[in-house]
Amino acid sequence: MKKLNGVRLKHHKGTAQCQTAALPVPDLVTIPMLMNMGAPCTPLVKVGDAVKVGQKIGDTDAFMSVPVHSSVSGTVKAVTEIKLANGNTCKAVTIETDGEQTVSEEVQSPVINSREEFIKTIRESGITGLGGAGFPTHIKLNPKGEIDTLIINAAECEPYITSDHRQMLEDPDAVIGGLKTVMKFLSIPNAVIGIESNKPDAISLLSKKTASDSSITVKTLPASYPQGAEKVLIYNTVGRIVKEGQLPSDQKVIVLNVSTAAQIFNYCQTGMPLVERRLTVDGDIVKNPCNLTVKIGTPVSKILEYAQCDTEKMNKLILGGPMMGMSAFDLDTPVGKGNNAVLAFEKYSEPVVTNCIRCGRCIKACPFDLMPTEMEKAYKRRDVEALKKLKVNLCMNCGCCTYACPAGRKLAETNQLAKALIPRK
Repeated sequence: MKKLNGVRLKHHKGTAQCQTAALPVPDLVTIPMLMNMGAPCTPLVKVGDAVKVGQKIGDTDAFMSVPVHSSVSGTVKAVTEIKLANGNTCKAVTIETDGEQTVSEEVQSPVINSREEFIKTIRESGITGLGGAGFPTHIKLNPKGEIDTLIINAAECEPYITSDHRQMLEDPDAVIGGLKTVMKFLSIPNAVIGIESNKPDAISLLSKKTASDSSITVKTLPASYPQGAEKVLIYNTVGRIVKEGQLPSDQKVIVLNVSTAAQIFNYCQTGMPLVERRLTVDGDIVKNPCNLTVKIGTPVSKILEYAQCDTEKMNKLILGGPMMGMSAFDLDTPVGKGNNAVLAFEKYSEPVVTNCIRCGRCIKACPFDLMPTEMEKAYKRRDVEALKKLKVNLCMNCGCCTYACPAGRKLAETNQLAKALIPRK
């Protein structure tokens, strides 16, 4: 197999051995109605309503969406509109918590007897991909064609983040139970768990747990970035290439994040929807780097306070990893389903942008052998046909080109702008 390009990053996995702690329930949570790739939900509650944990508080008939559930019990104080870290605005429900965490009567273990009931159940769970992209899981689990391999993405290749690593160490049975549940209802004969080599304890544990099941393979992957990118992972685990315009299912595979698999198992066992998530808190001004389980809608400020972060010195706040995460502009930004890390930094400065020196490092770094320098030129000319020929839509925004560029040029960011020029079919 051809070796895919990428970059070598310092891992900074300082929280890898930090047992996950539970963040205390905050006084207020603000739960966005848009936490997935696709359409936002419409609030189902109004000011003054009493709500309970697991109660559905938002939903929509849109195909590309999942319902939203309350992560706390308390009283609805506002139905408002907020701006998310990605710049989108959406409605949100603010709840004043009562400290009781009373579970809703709606929370019941689901009864599943068929593939169709399984897909419907996963939608009702509110589960989206927990690796960061937020793709609705029930859509991913309902492909048109035959699937022969389920791939579990346990690479966690971004620096600092260790929340998936802790999921594997602290509750491996949920991971394995989740993948077996998917294999059962979708009639998938084989599964591969891909884990980077810098997590030997997780590799050892899951290998032992699956040793008696020949349908499940644990594959050790090189510790390089972006190992966890879907197309890269598919190639490095089963040797298949997802071409431009194709979905993983076109290559007879489905890829699920390792924490998503665990959430599927937990929901099928308990009926508790996605109302909290595990995330990593780290950065050069975080005195107590840690892994936490956090209620959806918790303000980032509460997380930083728990982790003893000196926010007065903070120059950069990132939700997610340093390569593909989003910069937050407000400490009260609520945690969403896709947030797997909160990173805070004092030492940060924008690189000085200089002229391209034609060194070719961006091309060498790109996993798909794209030509970021040429795409940048085509974008500046607004040359749509050239962008199509250069395959700009294959860019997955991993950031390798920007990272490798000695001239400090924002190549990955330009690629995203360039994609917007190409008309959607």
